[in-house]
Amino acid sequence: MYEEELFSKRLEQLRLEKNVSAREMSLALGQNPSYINRIENGKALPSLSIFFCICDYFHISPKDFFNNELNNFYYTGELIREIQKLTGSQAQHLLAVIKDINQSNVHRTE
Repeated sequence: MYEEELFSKRLEQLRLEKNVSAREMSLALGQNPSYINRIENGKALPSLSIFFCICDYFHISPKDFFNNELNNFYYTGELIREIQKLTGSQAQHLLAVIKDINQSNVHRTE
C-alpha cells in the first residue's frame, strides 16, 4: 500500500507543478473526467500503458517519475527545451545567472 500512496502523491505533485486540474489531465489522457482524481485519492492505479502516457504527458521518463529527489519536472523540461534554442554564448550567460541564483540560495540557508 505504501508504494501506491507514493505513486498517488508523486502524480499529484507533478500535476500541480504543471498547473493543470485533475479533470483536465484526465481528459488529455483520453480518460473519464475523474480518472486522475481517483488515482490521486488511492482508489485506482493506472495500467502500464497509461502510466507511460502519464510520463509522456509530463515529458519525463518512468525512472524520473519515481525519483523523489528531483523537483519541478515540468519547469525543468521547459527550461531544457528553451535552452536548446540558445546560442553557446547565450547558454553560457544563462548558466552564470543560474549559478549566481543557486549561490545566493546557499548563503540564505547558512
